[in-house]
Amino acid sequence: MRKEVIAVDKFPNPGMPYSHCVKAGNFLFIAGQVGVDPANSKLKGSSIREQTEQALMNMANILKAAGSSMEHVVKTTVFISDFKDFEEMNKVYARFFPTNQPARSTVQVVLYDGFKVEIEAIAIIPT
Repeated sequence: MRKEVIAVDKFPNPGMPYSHCVKAGNFLFIAGQVGVDPANSKLKGSSIREQTEQALMNMANILKAAGSSMEHVVKTTVFISDFKDFEEMNKVYARFFPTNQPARSTVQVVLYDGFKVEIEAIAIIPT
């Protein structure tokens, strides 16, 4: 099995030593997505809802570029800066995964200044 980096149009180069998405076989490993709008590289709002929605839209765009979609996500890890925001994050998350939800872990962590959520995923490419 070989590893392939998936390039995503309109996503800025991360400027750090990582890739937005790596394909290995039929698996896709999506790097942690935050609420940054790739069009202008700015944080999308200050609320957990705005940032969760942007992070998941970023993930959906990466999956599309890789030949997959949100319905093929098998596992997510949600990093949240404050568990008091869990309910609001979860409402947005549920809109992106209305049925056949992936396995999920959610942990509270210290995120970069202003960031409230980061979400990484493992998905499959349908055959």
